[in-house]
Amino acid sequence: MGVVIIDGSTVKNFVTDEEHFNKSMDESFAALDLNEDGVCRSELRKAFESLRLIESHFGVDVATTPEELNQLYDSIFDKFDLDGSNTIDPQEFKSEMKKILLAIADGLGSCPIQMALEDDDRSNFLKKAADLEAAKLVVNHGGGS
Repeated sequence: MGVVIIDGSTVKNFVTDEEHFNKSMDESFAALDLNEDGVCRSELRKAFESLRLIESHFGVDVATTPEELNQLYDSIFDKFDLDGSNTIDPQEFKSEMKKILLAIADGLGSCPIQMALEDDDRSNFLKKAADLEAAKLVVNHGGGS
């Protein structure tokens, strides 16, 4: 487990670095799109359920009815499915993730936060943003001593 300190600029720099952002989004999309035909509702829902962002609040389970969960997951899917095709393609995924990450960056602003993250968690976008910033610092400062 590692600890990173990030602020809004860390996340914005990750999003605006097209090479790293696109590579990260492509990897994440491929992990979601299990049958390689675009991400369907069940694939996106499975991903969100595994994160337990909706069913818990600060680690405490929240009682949410199945109907409420279905409505919430459907509305999330509909936000991603920009063309209404009932599948999410890589461009739709990147577009919506960019909006989400920029909203997180705006929310963080210039106030740094400290996060504990699993070292082997390659799917965490905030960890990727912190890793990219750290790599740029090493390059800009000659690799350290």
